[in-house]
Amino acid sequence: MDGDQSTPEESPDSRNFSRRPVLRAALAAGVAVPAALMGVPALARTIPSTGGQLEPTPQCDDGDDPTPAQTEGPYFKPNSPLRSSLVDAGTVGTRLTVTGFVFGLRCQPIANVLMDFWQADNNGVYDNTGFKFRGHQFTDASGKFTLTTIVPGLYPGRTRHIHVKVQAPGGRVLTTQLYFPGEPRNNTDTIYDPRLLMTMRNVGQGREGQYDFVLNIQQTPTTTRPTSTTQPTGPTTTTSNAPGGTWAAGTAYSPGTKVTYGGTSYVCLQAHTAQAGWEPPNVPALWRVG
Repeated sequence: MDGDQSTPEESPDSRNFSRRPVLRAALAAGVAVPAALMGVPALARTIPSTGGQLEPTPQCDDGDDPTPAQTEGPYFKPNSPLRSSLVDAGTVGTRLTVTGFVFGLRCQPIANVLMDFWQADNNGVYDNTGFKFRGHQFTDASGKFTLTTIVPGLYPGRTRHIHVKVQAPGGRVLTTQLYFPGEPRNNTDTIYDPRLLMTMRNVGQGREGQYDFVLNIQQTPTTTRPTSTTQPTGPTTTTSNAPGGTWAAGTAYSPGTKVTYGGTSYVCLQAHTAQAGWEPPNVPALWRVG
């Protein structure tokens, strides 16, 4: 149901994919991972034994952008629903679960990261009137996310992919895409990047993918590593008052709610509970001037 497949020998991206079992085995055995294996951040769960930093997840630009500034492509829509599952009982397509963590440059997990996913349906069509196969979630306290969806269909000119926007509290938005190993169109897609390949395996009638995002955020070296397997929980509640405005951390906001902050009026775009670092000027995915 998920289209053309190829053997590992047929796809140059398989050379990158084959590194990852080695990486997983090294992590499980507690062995230092060679720096040469860290160029692909699919499972970026340790840093080289010599120190240093992880390579940030690359920015990815759609070839069909109407303008260079719109790196998300022509099908992005704001106001996606808060949900980690994009399927229901009647959804057609091969079931896919994607899990992973969001890290900073020192491999420390980042909690409460906003992740907005969107993709084509089983026929390669985007829902531009509603919100099918669109949704946002937040990483949990261990920096983990889980997305339940289907393998997206193909459409002309592109290989198979899933779009995502990733934004840490108070950080910049990373707009990128996740790709599937073994896809013949990976060879011809002009914006395909093997560093954005998910690890993938078949499980029953479905598939499971993994990918770890590395944001360009400086961190203090530590030995902390993610261990939790709990589901995403959303932002933690804090209490602080915005200077000169009605916006306040710890408040649950719904779409259409109006606040002021720093002398400017804003309208809420997506339901969320505010927290320090998510002041309206910092998170355009949640607020617009109005």
